[in-house]
Amino acid sequence: MAPARITVIKKAFHRDVIDRHLPHLSAEAAACPVFEEGQTFEVDGPFGGKPEGFCDWAWTDIHRVVALTMMGANPTPGTEFTCCSDGLRPVTFRIQRIKE
Repeated sequence: MAPARITVIKKAFHRDVIDRHLPHLSAEAAACPVFEEGQTFEVDGPFGGKPEGFCDWAWTDIHRVVALTMMGANPTPGTEFTCCSDGLRPVTFRIQRIKE
């Protein structure tokens, strides 16, 4: 199975949703503090641990897509886009299969 590269493409932040529905959190709310756009991670196998420094929650969300991309079994073989499930500050990732 080919290794994969995970690249952080975009960090979103839904200030309007927070202001409307969680105004008591508005002052301290911010985009995801774990990732930076352009940051990359390498994955050698889908059943190993998450990459060092990777958010546990995001890894749980995208692990299946990483594994399928590594096997070439997704709709766009070799590259896929996915995001974590944080509805207020989601992070979008590009998953690329690296040719061995």
